[in-house]
Amino acid sequence: MIQERIKEKLQNAFSPLHLEVINESYMHNVPEGSESHFKVIVVSEQFEGMRLIGRHRAVNTALADELANHIHALAIHTYTENEWQSQQDGAPASPSCRGGSKLG
Repeated sequence: MIQERIKEKLQNAFSPLHLEVINESYMHNVPEGSESHFKVIVVSEQFEGMRLIGRHRAVNTALADELANHIHALAIHTYTENEWQSQQDGAPASPSCRGGSKLG
């Protein structure tokens, strides 16, 4: 299961204080039960002092195999503990699907 593999890899890479791996494939034009579109929310002390691009690169590195072979889209939301605590409503909602190609 790709969702569990993503969760495990992010847990190992970042020892997050908070981690959510959300399968958003159902929101897209893909077969039922697909694991192709995900949103991750990672709160980690490792992000202290890192720019957003560095955080995203770190997540991309941790999930390199999944991104190359399994995941069509990945929404990444990374926070320090203080940033996460200041989020009133959590991470932003993902945008609606704009069509795209149908994965098989």
